Amino acid sequence: MPSFDTVCEPNMVEVKNAVENAAKEIGTRFDFKGTAAAIEVKDKEVTLTGEADFQLQQIMDVLIAKLAKRKVDVRFLDKGEIQKAGGDKVKQVVKVRSGIESEQAKKLQRLIKDSKLKVQAAIQGDVVRITGAKKDDLQAVMALVQKDMAELPLSFTNFRD
Repeated sequence: MPSFDTVCEPNMVEVKNAVENAAKEIGTRFDFKGTAAAIEVKDKEVTLTGEADFQLQQIMDVLIAKLAKRKVDVRFLDKGEIQKAGGDKVKQVVKVRSGIESEQAKKLQRLIKDSKLKVQAAIQGDVVRITGAKKDDLQAVMALVQKDMAELPLSFTNFRD
C-alpha cells in the first residue's frame, strides 16, 4: 500500500550555519560593538545574549534573516522567555522544534479522519504515517495538511508506492 511520513524536522546543519553567520555579523556591526551581544547554538537550542530587550530583538532579526537566506523555515523557532543573566545582561533561549508533538499529531490525525478520504493516519513517535490505497488520495491528504496545518513546518518523507 502506498504510504508516506509527515515529519517536522529542521535541517540542523543549515541552522548551525545560520547561527554562525549571524554571530559573525553581530561581531562586525557597529551598533553591537562593545556590547554583550552574542548568539550561540547547543544541540537544539539557540541562546541570544544582549544588554536589553531591544538588542535581543535585533539579534533575533539577524538570525531570522540568516535562516531565511538558508531556506530554513522560521516556524521551527520556539522563543522562550527573556531572563536576567547577571548584571545588566539579558538572555533568551530559542528552541528549535523537532518532531511533531503528541497534541499536534492527534490534531493532524483527526483532520485526516474528518476529511472522509480513504486513508489511515498512524502516530509513530514524533512522525505521522499516512497510508492509503490510491496515490491520488495521499496527494489530496498532502494538500489538505499543508493548507490546514499551516502553523507547523511539516514536510513529507519516505513516500512508498
